[in-house]
Amino acid sequence: MDALLREYLPILLFLGLAIVLAAVLALLPFVAAKRAPDPEKNSTYECGFEPFGDSRKQFDVRFYLVAILFIIFDLEVAFLFPWAISLGEIGVYGFWSMMIFLGILTIGFIYEWKKGALEWE
Repeated sequence: MDALLREYLPILLFLGLAIVLAAVLALLPFVAAKRAPDPEKNSTYECGFEPFGDSRKQFDVRFYLVAILFIIFDLEVAFLFPWAISLGEIGVYGFWSMMIFLGILTIGFIYEWKKGALEWE
């Protein structure tokens, strides 16, 4: 038990120091910060301009469609890199599995294109 404590004591000390330091650094701004912001600091800031229009207006659904398409094709690339590296090990089954996956994604992309989700007016 004594040898176990000697081995883990530096880790426990480091963990305790990290917790104390994190707590001090998290609480220090509440103690040291000035709490009297002026109206200019509380005003809305938009790229150096005064805000024009309501920020709560409804966005066009095409923004969301493009974002979803980006996420889908971004994840496709995340699947393609490990697949390409391990293609020699997974063989023909892995190759055709990825071809089916890419085919489904291509069908979805063509569907979105035909529906006009990528066209702006």
